[in-house]
Amino acid sequence: MASDSTPTLAEALTAGTVVLDGGLSNQLEAAGHDLSDALWSARLLAERPEAIAEAHLAYFLAGADVAITSSYQATFEGFARHGIDLGRAAGLLALSVGLAREAAARARARGITRPLWVAASAGPYGAMLADGSEYRGRYGLTIAELERFHRPRLEVLAAAGPDVLALETVPDADEATALLRAVRGLGVPAWLSYTVSGDRTRAGQPLEEAFAPAADVEEVIAVGVNCCAPEDVDTAVETAARVTGKPVVAYPNSGERWDAEARAWDGRTTFTAAQVTGWRAAGARLIGGCCRVGPETITSIAGTLGKPGSTTGAAPA
Repeated sequence: MASDSTPTLAEALTAGTVVLDGGLSNQLEAAGHDLSDALWSARLLAERPEAIAEAHLAYFLAGADVAITSSYQATFEGFARHGIDLGRAAGLLALSVGLAREAAARARARGITRPLWVAASAGPYGAMLADGSEYRGRYGLTIAELERFHRPRLEVLAAAGPDVLALETVPDADEATALLRAVRGLGVPAWLSYTVSGDRTRAGQPLEEAFAPAADVEEVIAVGVNCCAPEDVDTAVETAARVTGKPVVAYPNSGERWDAEARAWDGRTTFTAAQVTGWRAAGARLIGGCCRVGPETITSIAGTLGKPGSTTGAAPA
């Protein structure tokens, strides 16, 4: 959690703009790590935790104020399929927060003086399935069943002491309702971000309807979108700000598209740092990147937003 001398993330959002990191997976892959199995980057929590800390550090040094943990695809059910029991799984979830804290400490040792925060990632139910359904939603589960799935993991992540819970890449308003119920009483603020297509969730709900339930949830300090095309951000930011009255979070993909059959990215990058000024003008206060957005782009975003603060060119220690 933030120290007495460090503003909370909610306070920082009231005061100005905060820069998020970029895609953790592409930074790990760039360092030579294979993320091809169902656990994705969460596998490295058990096998190469130091690699995760180094990836977080690279983003802090690039200008990010917030590190999003490697727990997006880390679930009790997913770990169980890999022979990891409940106790060990809980330890790995907590470790994801600890590694981001370690990276922040290393960044400060390298001369970073600005406040740094840790967001504990909680991906959607579909991420655990590892079959692409996080981009469709509509799992055939009730809201109550989804709440029961999410709550134990959120309890463990909250107990590890992050600054915020990142309820991210949510494809479906029903799952968002379950997540909003699941974070109540945990004592840690949260942001809620949908993955969208145009002006709708991936499950097809209008964004006005999807954002509305978050407006009255005290724990939620920001609402927005991630893991979407950069071109879909403008309308979503305006809608989220208008419907909820809360600061908006925006961290899209590079613009390339994932080919599930080929298991490769194709297309071209359409995300430019210049786009973020419009997002900020529309209400975005947490701004960064998701898949295929690396440290160089985060440095450009920070500079565009008037928050350089990076040590560009410094190698992680």
